[in-house]
Amino acid sequence: MGKKIVIVGGVAAGASAAARLRRLDEEAEIIMFERGQDISFANCGLPYYIGGVITKKNRLLVQTPRGMSRRFNIDIRVLTEVQQIIPAEKRVVAHDLASGEKYSESYDYLVLCPGANPVIPDIPGVNRPNVYTVRNIPDSEKIKAHVELSDVRNVVVIGAGFVGMEMAEMMQLRELNVTVVEASPQILGVLDPEMARLVEKYVALKGVKFITGDMPVELQGDPAVNKVVLKSGTELPADLVILGIGVRPETWLAEQAGLAIGETGGILVDEYLRTSDPFIFAAGDAIQVKDYVTGYNTLVPMAGPANRQGWVVANNIAGRNIKYPGSQGTGIIKLMDMVVAVTGRNEKTLKSWGIDYLTCHVHPNSHATYYPGASQMTIKLIFSKDEGKVLGAQVVGFDNVDKAIDSLATAIRARMTVYDLQDLELAYAPPFSSAKTPVNLAGYAAGNILDGLVEPVRWEEVESRLKAGAVLVDVRTEEEFDSMPVEGAINLPVDDLRNKLDQLPEDQEVLAFCQVGLRSYVANRILRQKGFKVKNISGGYKLYPKGK
Repeated sequence: MGKKIVIVGGVAAGASAAARLRRLDEEAEIIMFERGQDISFANCGLPYYIGGVITKKNRLLVQTPRGMSRRFNIDIRVLTEVQQIIPAEKRVVAHDLASGEKYSESYDYLVLCPGANPVIPDIPGVNRPNVYTVRNIPDSEKIKAHVELSDVRNVVVIGAGFVGMEMAEMMQLRELNVTVVEASPQILGVLDPEMARLVEKYVALKGVKFITGDMPVELQGDPAVNKVVLKSGTELPADLVILGIGVRPETWLAEQAGLAIGETGGILVDEYLRTSDPFIFAAGDAIQVKDYVTGYNTLVPMAGPANRQGWVVANNIAGRNIKYPGSQGTGIIKLMDMVVAVTGRNEKTLKSWGIDYLTCHVHPNSHATYYPGASQMTIKLIFSKDEGKVLGAQVVGFDNVDKAIDSLATAIRARMTVYDLQDLELAYAPPFSSAKTPVNLAGYAAGNILDGLVEPVRWEEVESRLKAGAVLVDVRTEEEFDSMPVEGAINLPVDDLRNKLDQLPEDQEVLAFCQVGLRSYVANRILRQKGFKVKNISGGYKLYPKGK
């Protein structure tokens, strides 16, 4: 008889571990416990099912218990909760939720994949019947039924992370009045503020209302919520409340068993994803992982890493000794027609960890502009000050955003520098890209900074520099200057700049900007070589906080 492996949790990490184990070991006895009624379902597809984009529930099922059991010869026990682990005896206590029976099951190896629980704020009214989280298929069915069968007009989404924003989009798609409330000063905390503003502006134009820097203190109504009261005193009508605040690792079972918990609150695992007990592994949203970019401990509750971790665990139980190198948090989201993507670390995280870095912004087109249908994207690249190693990237746009972020995610995984981005030979034809692809252009912009050819400043720095005597110069055309003014700026179009140098003080700092940063870079090179002290405002007018 082969090894006996018990898996707790049958969704991303658990299902991945089970399937890989069977492919590696035909003789192993594999038992999978799942508290819910479904296994291996597409969590990320839940908002789209609620919104009606995915019309059939079974499309969310990657595998069914019966189908997976038949294909992989796995004993799958749904609606069964593991309530206790007894490491000294290498057994678990399970509770059949349908029959009420409790029983023990021994193991040679145990794999913990309990996932994470939605964060539920401790405020009055949060348990009322029209307040929902979005964790599993039953949750999505309840929300869908509530919207379709009740008189729902006003929806309040609490939390503006990925799930909250996706739910806002889906509710707006159903032509409901949607307000998103976010406690932090910006939406989508994985982005840096200037990138988040681009997203908020666009989604707001589509009809979604945003309230940031505020939070609910009470959900009023009896028996159902009809009003959300915020800390500021603002009152929002609500027929439906969706909680999208985030998730917390589910660790109670591990803690009960005496397994070590990491500083981030996730289950502590080593590089092989083994817990503090050598016969117990853990994977998925419940574990603490190493950040791939920095090596610091973090939590990355995402489907891609969870599936990979389940695969790694299975390999290690089978004796293949594969290390998990860490997670970098690559993610993407569609909001109406806009696409938002991230990989690696943002500025906020790097600052909190005391890591030095530089940034640049570029606004390339999705493909050659002479071919119909090109649209502009914004890329923010974050890189180290010394060698220019890529530390993180954020992309906001409409087309080919996924292509750009995947290239940049690969660059991070390969420990590449911004100079390597310049050298990448990527596919080009007019319908698909430009001869200098967006990723190449980001590399060129970052390399110019590292090489000292241009010195960037941010809009947030401009006011203090103007007070210190700097001069703000808009190098756009007169028409652009008049239609999109910036207070305090003088207009010296870049094509006329060489003839107007006498209008600039030689002993004062010059801050140049244009629409996206390209013309102001040209202006920078002209002025630097003429002896002026000049800096380029990163991202141009497109990232101007007060812009239209």
